[in-house]
Amino acid sequence: MSIEFTATARRLGIYSAVATAVLLVAYASTLVLGLAMLESPDQPIRDPMFSILEILIIAMMPAMVALMVAVHAWAPRPSKSLSLISVVFMGLLAGLTCSLHFVILTLSRQPIFAAQPWLPLFMSFNWPSVVYALDILGWDVFFAFSMLFAAPVFNGTRLATWVRVTMFASGALALAGLIGVVLGNMQVRNIGIVGYVGVFLVVCVLLATLFCRTLPGVSDANESVGWGRREA
Repeated sequence: MSIEFTATARRLGIYSAVATAVLLVAYASTLVLGLAMLESPDQPIRDPMFSILEILIIAMMPAMVALMVAVHAWAPRPSKSLSLISVVFMGLLAGLTCSLHFVILTLSRQPIFAAQPWLPLFMSFNWPSVVYALDILGWDVFFAFSMLFAAPVFNGTRLATWVRVTMFASGALALAGLIGVVLGNMQVRNIGIVGYVGVFLVVCVLLATLFCRTLPGVSDANESVGWGRREA
């Protein structure tokens, strides 16, 4: 039995969209402040800003997964296969990101690890490193696919169309960040950050608005009366 857009799904969508937007603003603000405190742009962000960023990323993941589950509930029945794929990719991002950043947060500063000469090749965000490559896989691939598969399910109203357009933009920019990996230039890769921070923040605000305006209902009714009439 497919998931429907119930009152619970509606509340889940509103709360998770708002939570994700708030955490994104907090993350972006902390990132800007951390970068402003550096003496050179080549230096990594230092504590306490670095640890705050790690905690914010981990906290953001459950909200993002819940948001895509709400999107799956909202999606009309003919489009639910696409929204389900989006949920799966967001789950992959959450699992990878939480594991990655929890390991960095808890282990990278332990004396037994910090003393190892190979540590920068595994647990640093200086390219190339294992951690950096996995982080790129999560955000430039899994996140991008989640957005690109979810975008087509939104149609029928002007607001839903804006959600679709911004989701496509967010996913495309995140995917474009892989160009930096091909070129070995992480400055080029920063284009992906615009997609999954800046544009995705707009997506969250639009989704919160859409869910607030949408009455709970089943997908079968949406197919018969048209998507646009779902909004209050």
